[in-house]
Amino acid sequence: MIEEMKLDGNAIGGLLREIFTMEMTAAQTTCAGCGAVNAVGRVDVYLHAPGTVVRCPECESVLMRIVHGSGRYWVDLSGTRLLEFAEA
Repeated sequence: MIEEMKLDGNAIGGLLREIFTMEMTAAQTTCAGCGAVNAVGRVDVYLHAPGTVVRCPECESVLMRIVHGSGRYWVDLSGTRLLEFAEA
């Protein structure tokens, strides 16, 4: 059942654009768990959790957690060793 709810990283493109004000689906993320490097558009995304949960497609470790409410964003990148993106 949880597999049916999985989307790819393009599902959070708009959310990340709100936060980072640039296109982020082409950004490269490095998993702190296994070291895999993937474009954000390729990661696994679960929108129906408490907030948005982003997982590594290689090892399924949590890369990011994003919660939006009351005019604020909470972004936990503790599972991301590195987030690399080009200048706008």
